[in-house]
Amino acid sequence: MHENLIKSPAVEKVAAVYPFRATDYYLELIRDTKNPSLDPVGLQCIPSEKELEDRSSSEDPLAEDHLSPLPRIIHKYDDRIVLLATNRCAVHCRFCFRKRCWKDGAEASDISEEEADNVCRWLKLNPRVREVLISGGDPLMLSDSKIAALLEKLFASGVDIVRIGTRIPVVMPERITENLAKILASFPSIWVMTHFNHPNEITDKSMNACKLLVNSSIPVLNQTVLLKGVNDDSETLETLFRALVKNKIKPHYLFHIDPVKGVRHFATGIEKGLEIIKSFRKKLSSIAVPIFAIDLPDGGGKAALQPCLFHDGGYESIDGRIIKYPEFK
Repeated sequence: MHENLIKSPAVEKVAAVYPFRATDYYLELIRDTKNPSLDPVGLQCIPSEKELEDRSSSEDPLAEDHLSPLPRIIHKYDDRIVLLATNRCAVHCRFCFRKRCWKDGAEASDISEEEADNVCRWLKLNPRVREVLISGGDPLMLSDSKIAALLEKLFASGVDIVRIGTRIPVVMPERITENLAKILASFPSIWVMTHFNHPNEITDKSMNACKLLVNSSIPVLNQTVLLKGVNDDSETLETLFRALVKNKIKPHYLFHIDPVKGVRHFATGIEKGLEIIKSFRKKLSSIAVPIFAIDLPDGGGKAALQPCLFHDGGYESIDGRIIKYPEFK
Protein backbone atom coordinates (compact mmCIF):
# COMPACT_ATOMS: atom_id res chain seq x y z
CA MET A 1 0.00 0.00 0.00
CA HIS A 2 2.74 2.44 0.96
CA GLU A 3 4.54 2.07 -2.37
CA ASN A 4 1.35 2.90 -4.24
CA LEU A 5 1.12 6.16 -2.33
CA ILE A 6 4.46 7.44 -3.49
CA LYS A 7 5.15 5.78 -6.85
CA SER A 8 4.00 8.18 -9.54
CA PRO A 9 5.86 10.40 -12.01
CA ALA A 10 4.55 13.52 -10.27
CA VAL A 11 5.72 12.42 -6.83
CA GLU A 12 9.10 11.32 -8.16
CA LYS A 13 9.59 14.68 -9.89
CA VAL A 14 9.08 16.54 -6.62
CA ALA A 15 11.06 14.03 -4.58
CA ALA A 16 14.07 14.63 -6.82
CA VAL A 17 14.20 18.15 -5.35
CA TYR A 18 12.58 17.66 -1.94
CA PRO A 19 13.14 13.98 -1.08
CA PHE A 20 10.37 11.81 0.31
CA ARG A 21 10.87 10.21 3.70
CA ALA A 22 8.26 8.73 6.03
CA THR A 23 7.85 5.97 8.59
CA ASP A 24 5.53 3.04 7.99
CA TYR A 25 3.73 4.03 11.18
CA TYR A 26 2.93 7.52 9.89
CA LEU A 27 1.88 6.30 6.45
CA GLU A 28 -0.56 3.93 8.12
CA LEU A 29 -2.37 6.96 9.54
CA ILE A 30 -3.42 7.95 6.01
CA ARG A 31 -7.09 7.01 5.83
CA ASP A 32 -7.88 8.10 2.28
CA THR A 33 -5.35 5.89 0.49
CA LYS A 34 -7.06 6.40 -2.87
CA ASN A 35 -6.65 10.17 -2.60
CA PRO A 36 -3.73 10.77 -0.22
CA SER A 37 -3.41 14.32 -1.51
CA LEU A 38 -6.77 15.02 0.15
CA ASP A 39 -5.96 13.26 3.42
CA PRO A 40 -4.77 15.43 6.34
CA VAL A 41 -1.87 13.10 7.06
CA GLY A 42 -1.09 12.42 3.41
CA LEU A 43 -0.92 16.14 2.69
CA GLN A 44 1.78 16.50 5.33
CA CYS A 45 4.11 13.80 4.02
CA ILE A 46 3.38 12.89 0.37
CA PRO A 47 5.24 15.11 -2.15
CA SER A 48 3.04 17.44 -4.18
CA GLU A 49 3.79 19.18 -7.47
CA LYS A 50 2.63 22.38 -5.78
CA GLU A 51 5.96 22.42 -3.93
CA LEU A 52 7.69 23.31 -7.20
CA GLU A 53 5.30 26.08 -8.25
CA ASP A 54 6.71 28.76 -5.96
CA ARG A 55 9.81 30.12 -7.68
CA SER A 56 10.07 33.46 -5.88
CA SER A 57 10.02 32.82 -2.12
CA SER A 58 13.21 32.61 -0.09
CA GLU A 59 14.63 29.34 1.19
CA ASP A 60 15.62 31.14 4.40
CA PRO A 61 13.16 34.00 4.96
CA LEU A 62 13.84 34.01 8.72
CA ALA A 63 17.53 34.77 8.02
CA GLU A 64 18.66 31.85 10.17
CA ASP A 65 21.93 31.43 8.28
CA HIS A 66 22.69 35.12 8.80
CA LEU A 67 22.02 34.79 12.54
CA SER A 68 24.54 31.98 13.00
CA PRO A 69 27.66 33.06 14.93
CA LEU A 70 29.19 29.62 14.44
CA PRO A 71 28.12 26.33 12.84
CA ARG A 72 24.87 24.82 14.20
CA ILE A 73 23.85 27.86 16.27
CA ILE A 74 21.07 30.35 15.53
CA HIS A 75 21.20 33.33 17.91
CA LYS A 76 18.15 35.55 17.46
CA TYR A 77 17.08 36.34 21.03
CA ASP A 78 19.37 37.62 23.80
CA ASP A 79 18.84 34.81 26.30
CA ARG A 80 18.48 31.72 24.11
CA ILE A 81 19.79 29.96 21.04
CA VAL A 82 18.70 27.26 18.63
CA LEU A 83 21.12 24.36 18.29
CA LEU A 84 20.77 22.39 15.05
CA ALA A 85 21.84 18.95 16.24
CA THR A 86 21.10 17.12 12.97
CA ASN A 87 19.42 17.56 9.62
CA ARG A 88 17.82 14.10 9.83
CA CYS A 89 14.11 13.52 10.39
CA ALA A 90 11.94 10.41 10.52
CA VAL A 91 9.51 12.13 8.13
CA HIS A 92 10.16 14.92 5.66
CA CYS A 93 7.23 17.22 6.38
CA ARG A 94 6.16 18.92 3.17
CA PHE A 95 5.54 22.21 5.03
CA CYS A 96 8.99 22.27 6.65
CA PHE A 97 10.49 25.75 7.04
CA ARG A 98 14.00 24.25 6.82
CA LYS A 99 13.51 22.39 3.55
CA ARG A 100 16.82 23.91 2.48
CA CYS A 101 18.57 21.60 4.97
CA TRP A 102 17.43 18.38 3.29
CA LYS A 103 16.64 19.35 -0.30
CA ASP A 104 18.45 17.76 -3.25
CA GLY A 105 19.31 14.67 -1.22
CA ALA A 106 21.58 16.43 1.28
CA GLU A 107 23.76 14.02 3.22
CA ALA A 108 22.92 13.26 6.85
CA SER A 109 24.78 15.61 9.18
CA ASP A 110 24.79 15.01 12.94
CA ILE A 111 26.58 17.27 15.38
CA SER A 112 30.13 16.08 16.07
CA GLU A 113 31.92 16.10 19.41
CA GLU A 114 34.13 18.92 18.18
CA GLU A 115 31.10 20.98 17.11
CA ALA A 116 29.40 20.36 20.46
CA ASP A 117 32.54 21.45 22.30
CA ASN A 118 32.72 24.62 20.19
CA VAL A 119 29.10 25.41 21.01
CA CYS A 120 29.71 24.95 24.72
CA ARG A 121 32.80 27.16 24.64
CA TRP A 122 30.68 29.82 22.94
CA LEU A 123 28.00 29.46 25.62
CA LYS A 124 30.55 30.01 28.38
CA LEU A 125 31.66 33.20 26.63
CA ASN A 126 28.03 34.35 26.35
CA PRO A 127 26.55 33.90 29.85
CA ARG A 128 23.40 35.87 28.95
CA VAL A 129 22.26 32.79 27.06
CA ARG A 130 20.30 30.75 29.61
CA GLU A 131 18.30 28.46 27.34
CA VAL A 132 19.02 26.15 24.40
CA LEU A 133 16.40 24.83 21.98
CA ILE A 134 17.78 21.69 20.38
CA SER A 135 16.26 21.40 16.94
CA GLY A 136 17.21 20.19 13.49
CA GLY A 137 16.13 18.07 11.75
CA ASP A 138 14.86 16.09 14.69
CA PRO A 139 17.29 15.74 17.61
CA LEU A 140 15.62 12.53 18.80
CA MET A 141 16.98 10.84 15.67
CA LEU A 142 20.28 10.81 17.54
CA SER A 143 21.17 7.79 19.66
CA ASP A 144 20.44 7.77 23.38
CA SER A 145 24.14 7.94 24.17
CA LYS A 146 24.70 10.91 21.86
CA ILE A 147 21.70 12.75 23.32
CA ALA A 148 22.95 12.14 26.86
CA ALA A 149 26.47 13.33 26.01
CA LEU A 150 25.17 16.49 24.33
CA LEU A 151 22.88 17.35 27.25
CA GLU A 152 25.70 16.75 29.72
CA LYS A 153 27.89 19.26 27.88
CA LEU A 154 25.14 21.85 27.53
CA PHE A 155 24.23 21.88 31.21
CA ALA A 156 27.91 21.87 32.18
CA SER A 157 28.30 25.05 30.13
CA GLY A 158 25.94 26.85 32.51
CA VAL A 159 22.56 26.98 30.77
CA ASP A 160 19.41 26.66 32.87
CA ILE A 161 16.91 25.16 30.43
CA VAL A 162 17.05 22.88 27.40
CA ARG A 163 14.08 22.46 25.10
CA ILE A 164 13.93 19.64 22.58
CA GLY A 165 11.88 20.28 19.44
CA THR A 166 10.71 16.97 18.02
CA ARG A 167 8.05 15.34 15.87
CA ILE A 168 9.11 11.85 16.93
CA PRO A 169 6.10 11.20 19.22
CA VAL A 170 3.87 11.95 16.20
CA VAL A 171 5.67 10.01 13.48
CA MET A 172 7.78 7.35 15.24
CA PRO A 173 6.40 6.93 18.78
CA GLU A 174 8.32 3.72 19.43
CA ARG A 175 11.49 5.83 19.62
CA ILE A 176 10.28 7.24 22.95
CA THR A 177 11.47 4.51 25.30
CA GLU A 178 11.73 4.19 29.06
CA ASN A 179 15.49 4.53 28.70
CA LEU A 180 15.22 7.76 26.71
CA ALA A 181 12.71 9.20 29.18
CA LYS A 182 15.03 8.25 32.04
CA ILE A 183 17.95 10.03 30.35
CA LEU A 184 15.94 13.20 29.77
CA ALA A 185 14.55 13.16 33.32
CA SER A 186 18.05 12.92 34.78
CA PHE A 187 18.85 16.51 33.76
CA PRO A 188 17.78 19.64 35.66
CA SER A 189 15.23 21.22 33.32
CA ILE A 190 14.24 19.53 30.07
CA TRP A 191 11.15 20.56 28.13
CA VAL A 192 9.87 18.66 25.09
CA MET A 193 8.15 20.61 22.31
CA THR A 194 6.25 18.25 20.07
CA HIS A 195 4.30 18.87 16.90
CA PHE A 196 0.80 17.42 16.45
CA ASN A 197 -1.15 19.04 13.62
CA HIS A 198 -4.30 16.93 13.26
CA PRO A 199 -6.53 14.70 15.43
CA ASN A 200 -5.73 11.69 13.24
CA GLU A 201 -2.20 11.85 14.67
CA ILE A 202 -3.58 11.27 18.17
CA THR A 203 -3.27 7.50 18.61
CA ASP A 204 -2.74 5.14 21.52
CA LYS A 205 0.90 4.79 20.48
CA SER A 206 1.58 8.52 20.17
CA MET A 207 -0.15 9.28 23.47
CA ASN A 208 1.68 6.46 25.25
CA ALA A 209 4.95 7.95 24.00
CA CYS A 210 4.00 11.32 25.45
CA LYS A 211 2.81 9.66 28.65
CA LEU A 212 6.28 8.18 29.15
CA LEU A 213 7.68 11.71 29.11
CA VAL A 214 4.94 13.28 31.23
CA ASN A 215 5.14 10.51 33.83
CA SER A 216 8.89 11.16 34.01
CA SER A 217 8.13 14.76 35.06
CA ILE A 218 9.12 16.15 31.65
CA PRO A 219 6.78 18.96 30.54
CA VAL A 220 5.41 18.39 27.04
CA LEU A 221 4.17 21.34 24.98
CA ASN A 222 2.83 21.28 21.45
CA GLN A 223 3.39 23.52 18.44
CA THR A 224 0.85 23.26 15.65
CA VAL A 225 1.23 24.76 12.18
CA LEU A 226 -1.94 26.09 10.57
CA LEU A 227 -2.08 24.23 7.25
CA LYS A 228 -4.54 24.78 4.42
CA GLY A 229 -6.51 21.61 3.76
CA VAL A 230 -5.18 19.92 6.89
CA ASN A 231 -6.41 21.78 9.96
CA ASP A 232 -7.63 25.21 8.87
CA ASP A 233 -10.99 25.04 10.60
CA SER A 234 -12.12 25.59 14.17
CA GLU A 235 -13.65 22.14 14.67
CA THR A 236 -10.52 20.23 13.68
CA LEU A 237 -8.25 22.28 15.91
CA GLU A 238 -10.68 22.19 18.82
CA THR A 239 -10.70 18.38 18.63
CA LEU A 240 -6.90 18.33 18.48
CA PHE A 241 -6.34 20.73 21.37
CA ARG A 242 -8.89 18.99 23.61
CA ALA A 243 -7.18 15.65 23.00
CA LEU A 244 -3.76 17.11 23.78
CA VAL A 245 -4.84 18.72 27.05
CA LYS A 246 -6.62 15.53 28.09
CA ASN A 247 -3.21 13.84 27.81
CA LYS A 248 -1.39 16.61 29.75
CA ILE A 249 0.14 18.16 26.62
CA LYS A 250 -0.17 21.95 26.55
CA PRO A 251 -1.03 23.51 23.18
CA HIS A 252 1.66 26.20 23.15
CA TYR A 253 1.79 27.77 19.69
CA LEU A 254 -0.38 27.81 16.60
CA PHE A 255 1.86 29.13 13.84
CA HIS A 256 0.90 30.63 10.52
CA ILE A 257 3.18 28.90 8.03
CA ASP A 258 6.47 30.68 7.32
CA PRO A 259 6.89 32.20 3.83
CA VAL A 260 9.41 29.57 2.74
CA LYS A 261 9.97 28.43 -0.81
CA GLY A 262 8.01 25.26 -1.54
CA VAL A 263 5.25 25.60 1.07
CA ARG A 264 3.02 28.41 -0.24
CA HIS A 265 0.16 26.02 -1.04
CA PHE A 266 -0.27 25.40 2.70
CA ALA A 267 -0.73 29.10 3.52
CA THR A 268 -4.14 30.09 4.87
CA GLY A 269 -3.58 33.80 5.43
CA ILE A 270 -3.22 35.35 8.86
CA GLU A 271 -6.91 36.30 9.10
CA LYS A 272 -7.91 32.62 9.09
CA GLY A 273 -5.81 31.98 12.19
CA LEU A 274 -7.27 35.00 13.97
CA GLU A 275 -10.77 33.85 13.07
CA ILE A 276 -10.11 30.41 14.54
CA ILE A 277 -8.58 31.77 17.75
CA LYS A 278 -11.55 34.09 18.18
CA SER A 279 -13.95 31.17 17.82
CA PHE A 280 -12.33 29.49 20.83
CA ARG A 281 -13.21 32.31 23.27
CA LYS A 282 -16.54 30.90 24.35
CA LYS A 283 -16.03 27.18 23.86
CA LEU A 284 -12.44 26.26 24.76
CA SER A 285 -10.61 26.56 28.08
CA SER A 286 -7.61 28.85 28.18
CA ILE A 287 -5.31 25.92 28.96
CA ALA A 288 -6.29 24.43 25.59
CA VAL A 289 -5.86 27.59 23.52
CA PRO A 290 -2.39 28.15 22.03
CA ILE A 291 -0.72 31.45 21.19
CA PHE A 292 -1.30 32.31 17.54
CA ALA A 293 1.93 33.68 16.11
CA ILE A 294 3.87 34.54 13.01
CA ASP A 295 7.65 34.48 12.67
CA LEU A 296 8.73 37.73 11.06
CA PRO A 297 11.11 37.70 8.07
CA ASP A 298 14.73 38.85 8.27
CA GLY A 299 15.17 37.63 11.84
CA GLY A 300 12.40 39.86 13.21
CA GLY A 301 11.30 37.24 15.73
CA LYS A 302 7.92 35.86 16.67
CA ALA A 303 4.89 38.13 16.92
CA ALA A 304 1.93 36.91 18.95
CA LEU A 305 -1.38 37.93 17.39
CA GLN A 306 -4.86 38.33 18.84
CA PRO A 307 -8.16 39.21 17.16
CA CYS A 308 -9.18 42.83 17.76
CA LEU A 309 -11.97 43.02 20.35
CA PHE A 310 -12.15 46.82 20.66
CA HIS A 311 -15.05 48.34 18.70
CA ASP A 312 -16.96 51.62 19.00
CA GLY A 313 -15.51 52.50 22.38
CA GLY A 314 -16.26 49.09 23.86
CA TYR A 315 -15.10 45.49 23.86
CA GLU A 316 -16.68 42.54 22.11
CA SER A 317 -18.11 40.00 24.54
CA ILE A 318 -18.09 36.23 24.07
CA ASP A 319 -21.63 36.45 22.65
CA GLY A 320 -20.88 39.34 20.27
CA ARG A 321 -22.19 42.28 22.31
CA ILE A 322 -20.14 45.48 22.57
CA ILE A 323 -19.65 46.27 26.25
CA LYS A 324 -17.98 49.39 27.61
CA TYR A 325 -15.52 48.79 30.41
CA PRO A 326 -15.84 51.30 33.29
CA GLU A 327 -13.06 53.69 34.23
CA PHE A 328 -11.64 51.92 37.26
CA LYS A 329 -8.33 53.23 38.53
